[in-house]
Amino acid sequence: ERAFIAQLQTQAYEYLSIHSEAELINNLCSQLQKLNNFTFSDNEWEHFFKNKIANQNSGIEEKTTLIQEDHIQILDCDNGTKKNIYLLDKLSIHNNELQVINQYEVNEGQRPNRYDVTILVNGLPLVHIELKKRGVDIKEAFNQINRYNRESFWSGSGLFEYVQLFVISNGTY
Repeated sequence: ERAFIAQLQTQAYEYLSIHSEAELINNLCSQLQKLNNFTFSDNEWEHFFKNKIANQNSGIEEKTTLIQEDHIQILDCDNGTKKNIYLLDKLSIHNNELQVINQYEVNEGQRPNRYDVTILVNGLPLVHIELKKRGVDIKEAFNQINRYNRESFWSGSGLFEYVQLFVISNGTY
């Protein structure tokens, strides 16, 4: 895990020590402000986050659509104007910030879970990597991802329902 993260850091991924949902949400806000060259007021961020990003009526399918098709969302600003907020910059992909976190703990859901490595794109968890020791059956990592999906990806604000890609490895496969 450490070697993998070190390799990502050599490829311009920023390592963050994020272990709580509050830290994840604060980073997401910071990354979206940076991408959009815009500073949310507390009220604007709260409204945008609750209604666009962490909408309780949105599941995995809706969040996938948001990332794949509706990656530009409209913010109703406090001053009555509207602003386009990009979740991803698909035209100039190098404008997107890549970050990596590890050992993220989720204590809600059916039981506590700790995710091995997650790649954040502009603060959104889009890639989840589950690592097992060499020689461990790769199916164990696959089963663990399925368990996380059932038990905890939806917990809290449901940010891990944004994950678009799962990677599993036992060092050999």
